[in-house]
This record gives sequence, structure tokens and C-alpha cells, in this order.
Amino acid sequence: MRSLLSKLFLVLFLISFFTPTWANEHSAPPLMLANHYREDIVVSDYWVSEKLDGVRAFWDGEKLLTRSGERINAPTWFTAGWPTHALDGELWVARGQFSAAVSIVRQQTANDEQWHTIKFMAFDLPSHSGTFDQRNVELNQIIATINQPWLQQVKQFKVGNKIALHAELNRVAKHGGEGLMLHRGSSLYQAVRNDDLLKLKLFDDAEASVVAHLAGKGKYAGMLGALEVVTPSGLHFELGSGYSDEERRNPPPIGSQVTYRYNGFNEKTGVPRFARFMRIREGKL
Repeated sequence: MRSLLSKLFLVLFLISFFTPTWANEHSAPPLMLANHYREDIVVSDYWVSEKLDGVRAFWDGEKLLTRSGERINAPTWFTAGWPTHALDGELWVARGQFSAAVSIVRQQTANDEQWHTIKFMAFDLPSHSGTFDQRNVELNQIIATINQPWLQQVKQFKVGNKIALHAELNRVAKHGGEGLMLHRGSSLYQAVRNDDLLKLKLFDDAEASVVAHLAGKGKYAGMLGALEVVTPSGLHFELGSGYSDEERRNPPPIGSQVTYRYNGFNEKTGVPRFARFMRIREGKL
């Protein structure tokens, strides 16, 4: 009996010893998250940068992770010489090339040629104890020291007032950009969603889960007509536009999460107005 108990305790010890490493490999990294910009924000308190349409990525000092905690299989050369402390950033190809970035990041075996088209655009130092003003200066020095063309710092700048901010938004959108991000200069890095980090776009966006594929008609016969989706609050609606022909032939699977854009809500039904499919939600990579 004593021998059996000893073996049981040994098994339990080994499980407790090895489990944390396995579990932490797929735990979501502690990321700072953005609220939507509001007109009561004091613009002069913030640094402004372009919102890049790439894949959010977290360098933990040893490996690259998606925002959901999955390991990104980057080539060894891509992260060689990077610091042992954390970097927060975006794996980005170019404006309007989100799908290309996702395709590269999803690969189980890294394709060197394709990885030469992607950059890690760093915008913060999660483990730094200082304000964003201080972190931005430190990040600039780190990037300059490493001196790799595929590791760059997102350009941060100031605007004088709300008119200048919206003018910059229009300029970025005109050239195919997604929008702007605002970092409060006095803020510390906290893995929460608050007004220390804001996003500003010409349209709103949100996420919903796919619950059904609705058949297309006319020129879309035999393809997807619309997705039936449900929001986190439980609202069901049809998302019928914004798809390429390829996406209609191979729609997002039931159970997946998608990002859609919209312009306000219908006052009677609460359904998003002019909703258009944008992409399968990047955070689920």
C-alpha cells in the first residue's frame, strides 16, 4: 500500500512539474488593448501613429506569439539578435495586405522567401516600468541598436488639435490605411482595455461568431449569399456584403469569429447599419 501511494505521489508531482510549461505555451500574452476614440479626449496628451492592418504579435524574449497565445513559426534569422525582454507590435506587409500577412503567419513551416516580405513593426515595451513617453525613447534606441530592416519602430507623432487629428485620419485613409492609434504619453503599460490606448477610424468595427451559411442567389448561386452571425450580446443578423468571390466559394467556417465594419445602428432593431465583412478575426490565429 505504501509503495502504491509513493508511486501515486510521484505521478502527481511529475504532472504538477510539467503542466505549467505546457499550459503557458498557449496562454494569451498580457496585451494593452484599445478603446474607441471619443471627441472629449484631450488630443495633446497623446502620441499618434498609423493603425497598421497586420497581425498583432508579442515577442516574449524568446519567441513570437499571436494575441491568443499561439506560437508563430518565424524563421530563426527573423528574430536573431532580438532583446530578451518583451516587444509589442504588428507583423505587417503593407497597406491593404492583411490577408498576405495572415497567410505567412499561419504557416506551420516558415517560408523564408515570404518572410522577407514581412516586417515586425514594434510600438511598445510591455515589461518597461516607465511611461509611454519614456518607453518610446527606449524602443527607438533598441531598434537602432539591432539595426535590422525587418524590425522597425512604428512612427509616433503629435498633433495640435482635433482638426489636425481628423485631417491625418483622412490622409491615411486616402492612401489605403486603416486608421490611427493614440497612445497616452503619461500612461504605464497595463494589460487592460482603457483610454490609455485609443483607435480612430472612419468607420466602426466589431466581432461576431458565424452560426450559419445562407445560400446565394442569382450570380452567387452555389456560393455564399450571407453569413448569419451572432454578437457577444446575443444579437443575430445577416452579414451579406464585403466578400470576394473566393470568400463566397470558401466562406469562414461555422464557429469562427469574423470582424465586420459598420456605420452606427438601426434605432429600432439595434442591428449594425451597412455592415460589411472584413476578415476572419485575427486574434483567433
